[in-house]
Amino acid sequence: MLRRTGVDVKETKALEICKNGGCIVDGQRVRIPSHLAEQALRNMPKTVCLCDRNGSPAMQLEADNVYFGTGSDTPFIVDHLTQERRTTVLRDIENTTRLVDYLDAISFLMCMGIASDVNPAISDLYHFEAMVNNTEKPIVYTAWNCANLKTIIRMAEAVAGGEEQLRNFPFLALYTEPISPLILAEESTQKLMFMAEKSLPIIFTPAVMTGGSAPVTLAGGLIQANAEILAGYVLADLINEGTPFIYGGGITQMDMATSQALYASPELMLGQAGLTDMAKYYQLPMFTIAGCTDSNIYDQQASLEGAMWILLSSINGGNLVHDVGYIDNGLTACYEQLVVSNEIIGMVRRIMGGIEINEETIALDLIDRVGPGGEYLTSSHTFKHFKKNWFPDLISRVPYDNWVAKGKKDLAARANEKIKHILENHTPKHLEESIKTELRKIVLSKDNG
Repeated sequence: MLRRTGVDVKETKALEICKNGGCIVDGQRVRIPSHLAEQALRNMPKTVCLCDRNGSPAMQLEADNVYFGTGSDTPFIVDHLTQERRTTVLRDIENTTRLVDYLDAISFLMCMGIASDVNPAISDLYHFEAMVNNTEKPIVYTAWNCANLKTIIRMAEAVAGGEEQLRNFPFLALYTEPISPLILAEESTQKLMFMAEKSLPIIFTPAVMTGGSAPVTLAGGLIQANAEILAGYVLADLINEGTPFIYGGGITQMDMATSQALYASPELMLGQAGLTDMAKYYQLPMFTIAGCTDSNIYDQQASLEGAMWILLSSINGGNLVHDVGYIDNGLTACYEQLVVSNEIIGMVRRIMGGIEINEETIALDLIDRVGPGGEYLTSSHTFKHFKKNWFPDLISRVPYDNWVAKGKKDLAARANEKIKHILENHTPKHLEESIKTELRKIVLSKDNG
């Protein structure tokens, strides 16, 4: 496809780089010989390590290492106090960050909203400031344009302690996209080129919609998405060999009744599994989806679809799994979906851990000692090993009468109580005041400018 059909490249400098690198350029159409794609794949790192804010390794993106995180840029949120859907404000980005900082199974952060109460031209700068100040966990971020991206990287360098320190110990990765079908748009391409020059991690992933911006068949959608990813890889490789790239994306299905992109259809799950297989074939880190739902509210459907996604993505072995906490076809953030998914991730990780088989766990001597009709409750072996079982925080296991006595609270009510408890009591480790002041100055200079 890359050689026969090619892609349209809307950025002038990128066209020149492609032509000088051996691509066939005709106007904005760029056709890429297969050897350039193969060369780029050979040069791409097979492992990407994302650090925490302090520079310590936090996520080793390779093989079957699976890490879960939130999604990005939803215009709406379900207010955890009123349960009403409303537009997102900056305070919500801060609250999301504090929740992620607290939740043990959520490994990285995306902003999960677009703040409507700040300057929209630089709201991405406000998002990054809110995120980096309220968690030490790795951050996957978006930037509205290349100018804002450069400012965000300047802020990140201030946090990390300089350009070289950030490059060697990156705590963040940019998320940007081509436009389907087969377009490298001007702004996203400029961002890709800047990140390649900086040698910083980038997630350049399409969001194809089968039946709309890609063939309606999953096979066609997979092939097109792969071509769009590889086109970005080739450009980055021509700029800087070994740019840390993360493969993946979304293959959503267009609902022919509503024209919406579905977030929890079986076809989407299959498409993501297919992309994950491609990533493993290329031996590249994979960016995929889980913990999300098409349900308009947090309900039984939301829990069911979110749990299925989390289990499937864990079995497939996608590395960087985002969109935990999305409802409403990816348009709305929901804290109940986030904290319940955190619990489900813990459960699934226990399943993926399998059964430990050794002389101690087989316990033949203990079985012989207890014998027929005996009991194991008082055994030191039981005391030693029972804590290895998974225990829930929100999921109920109490007898019916106890549940009634505690107010007949369903899962949504228990999740809401936990959200309030975290936001009222958890204080993340903030940045040093001097760094906070520097970030504030950078953002305000852009706002006033």
